[in-house]
Amino acid sequence: MPNQGNQFIVELTETHIGWGTHRHTNSRPQIEGECYIPIPSSVAHQFGIFNSNYTQGEDILGQNIFNAKSTDGYFGGVVKTSGNSQAGDPYAKNLSGQGNLRAFNDWFNQMNVTVGTKIKVEWISSNDIIFTII
Repeated sequence: MPNQGNQFIVELTETHIGWGTHRHTNSRPQIEGECYIPIPSSVAHQFGIFNSNYTQGEDILGQNIFNAKSTDGYFGGVVKTSGNSQAGDPYAKNLSGQGNLRAFNDWFNQMNVTVGTKIKVEWISSNDIIFTII
């Protein structure tokens, strides 16, 4: 699991910002406002960032859900580490709102997030993350 001080920076693409409508499959209806923050595979492996495969489907604080806030004060809530590169893989590839793929939408809009915006993700404790738009 991630430790205090673990951090990474990612650059957002159109897929991250517009996940609900900018999709490469038609596996479900398009949903406005869905977005997420990606977790690079190398970072997930380095810091032990896991999805619910690791927790046998449970949401466990400090393992696959975290309290989160942004340094600008516009985002606060519980986020979940989810997704994987292949079926059964325990390493997460996304950060999104717990049960809410629109959780970052208002914050992204308020802060004028666009393609190319960089976000620093930092664990300030084993249970808490802070996001900084760079």
